[in-house]
Amino acid sequence: MLKLIGNTLEELKVICAEVGLPTYAAKQIADWIYKKKVRQIDQMTNISKAFREKLSEKYEVGRVAYADVVISSDGTKKYLFPIEREGGAKLYGIEAVMIPDKERATLCVSSQPGCRMACKFCMTGRQGYHGSLDASEIINQYLEVDECEQLTNTVFMGMGEPLDNWDNVKKVIEILTADYGFGWSPKRITLSTIGVNSSKDGGVSPLKRFLDECSCHLAVSLHNPFGNERVELMPMEKPFPIEQTIGLIKQYDFTGQRRVSFEYIMFAGVNDTKRHADALIRMLRGLECRMNLIRFHKIPDSDLAPSPIPVIEAFKSRLNDAGLLTTLRASRGEDILAACGMLSGKKK
Repeated sequence: MLKLIGNTLEELKVICAEVGLPTYAAKQIADWIYKKKVRQIDQMTNISKAFREKLSEKYEVGRVAYADVVISSDGTKKYLFPIEREGGAKLYGIEAVMIPDKERATLCVSSQPGCRMACKFCMTGRQGYHGSLDASEIINQYLEVDECEQLTNTVFMGMGEPLDNWDNVKKVIEILTADYGFGWSPKRITLSTIGVNSSKDGGVSPLKRFLDECSCHLAVSLHNPFGNERVELMPMEKPFPIEQTIGLIKQYDFTGQRRVSFEYIMFAGVNDTKRHADALIRMLRGLECRMNLIRFHKIPDSDLAPSPIPVIEAFKSRLNDAGLLTTLRASRGEDILAACGMLSGKKK
């Protein structure tokens, strides 16, 4: 069966035309699935029974319940969703993380069941690439978490590289921000990327498309200002050089409500020296941005280690003293393998 969730209003209009429904019914369907959040077509009571039956011949709402949930001692919740692949012969899991923080409830969502970026410090990257989630599988994460009605913010920082799946992620952002959908402000949404600054076909890069087509906040996984060192942590530095990413970002205005930030995981003896701090200051000079330092969360069979807290604090002070707004992000959900770099799509 084909799914209704994950479709934009224009796509729902096409579906209505297919089954003989009037065009205005698309707005009614959108209202039922994104605002009233029904699970069954039969619940769409302002559509005639005959048309509901006709719609049900080919379509279903398409929501899929989570398979597991674990709760951290700090209140963070990690949800596991089943994702069918390879003609139904194999199931992959993807994870979404709900992070409560005073009045905020932020959902960290996944865009791929694996990842082709292969970052050395990331559990998801170890899984390899298993395709991308479609828009229904991404939006389902918002609809199915227990806190659906309380969510205030979202970050595309879960499993996968969002810009490696930009067409589907863009559709989800439209549904989240459109009047017919969730009606969120784009300022409630942040997309995190390693910086996919070129395309395979030589066309417009996914990063440039995001910057041109979307007004959500941007977070860039930087982790080392030196390309020859960054490539050891992030093999995709080779096709997507960080210098090229920064150069592109500097062409855009981030002095208003839209923000750009840089994520920097601290590894002992790898990227936490004065030399690295000074290189970051030079690299980001003139760009209105912030730097988020992140303590490395140790993963199995890794030779990387977290920088000591005094080293991180000294690094942070050096950046702040140079005028680069820098904070140390609090770790959340580490005890349930929900912190940065720890998502694997498996039960704990």
